[in-house]
Amino acid sequence: MGAINITDVGKIYPNGTRALENVNIEIYDGEFVVLVGPSGCGKTTLLRMVAGLEDITEGEISIADNVVNEVAPKDRDIAMVFQNYALYPHMSVYDNMAFSLKLRKLPKDEIDAKVKEAAKTLEIDELLDRKPKALSGGQRQRVAMGRAIVRSPQAFLMDEPLSNLDAKLRVQMRAELGELHSQLETTTLYVTHDQVEAMTMGDRVAVIRKGVLQQIDTPREIYLYPKNIFVAGFIGSPAMNFVYATIDVSEKETKLTFGDSNIVSSDAPKSLSDFNGKEIVLGIRPEAFEDSVYANDKEFTEQININVSLLEQLGSDTYIHFYKDIPPVQTKAIEEILADEGEDISALGTETKFIARINPNATIEEGQNINLAIDPSKLHYFDPETGLAIV
Repeated sequence: MGAINITDVGKIYPNGTRALENVNIEIYDGEFVVLVGPSGCGKTTLLRMVAGLEDITEGEISIADNVVNEVAPKDRDIAMVFQNYALYPHMSVYDNMAFSLKLRKLPKDEIDAKVKEAAKTLEIDELLDRKPKALSGGQRQRVAMGRAIVRSPQAFLMDEPLSNLDAKLRVQMRAELGELHSQLETTTLYVTHDQVEAMTMGDRVAVIRKGVLQQIDTPREIYLYPKNIFVAGFIGSPAMNFVYATIDVSEKETKLTFGDSNIVSSDAPKSLSDFNGKEIVLGIRPEAFEDSVYANDKEFTEQININVSLLEQLGSDTYIHFYKDIPPVQTKAIEEILADEGEDISALGTETKFIARINPNATIEEGQNINLAIDPSKLHYFDPETGLAIV
């Protein structure tokens, strides 16, 4: 079947630049796996290696139990969908979708049946006579998908196929691609720079940083149990808050101090005792906060006092921004995440900034001092030296 195995794969260019190092991913038959990471992390290079468009320097790649290291792209039984659609402008939608089948010299009636079936699935059957220039961005992307579907490949390889669409259409196409995968159940390897896209579409998500696989797991597991600061900071929108906190471990509880705030946790990992009296990096997701007026006392057992510097009311959610007079966390991982957003480490300033998501019914104003409740069970702990999660 269409399983893809990537074993000890590495990529070194002739000039000595290493793009990938010791990547191991097993993609099961029918699974939808998303490769995500900052620009230049190696995710597209890995996809191109699976497709046969890049040579494999180290390791082995197999598709449907066949090693394909030396197999030409056309013989790998895969179909690619690109960022730029790559449609032939002089051909109709029908001819674009039928082109690869004609090259394979399939019978005309079989080609017709495959094209019309794919067009019906993608709801573009009324567009078959049009040229690409007469189509919207979303329609062109459907045609590109249709061209891949008609081949009935062992696997789909998709390289940021939605990145050229506007935000609203991207959300719509995300849902359509998900539904399409549920219908076809074809193994899919999907590359994206958009972590929201990765989390909503993938059966599993593989996070890559500087050519090294950081973590591969279900979206839920990656979000709840990131293995290091990079994964924790890259996955999640708004991003996880990071702050330096001093640890005081006693027999029954762990006290965490940052600036003028203290949090007590009774279910912190026992391995925190190795850091007793030392400073760690504390991670707090925005949803781990709540306005104390609306907080469930059984979950949100701790409180800190803050001054609201910015209020964002989005209807279904309310976000508040606040600062603590503590130097911001500065690690290589955070520097790379900021660089991917077009900023450098100096953008952090001299204080630690927080974002909290609270009940949209809360009546709060900018400049107001309020008590924010915190759920200690949702805290994350990281070693400031290695960046690894403390579990």
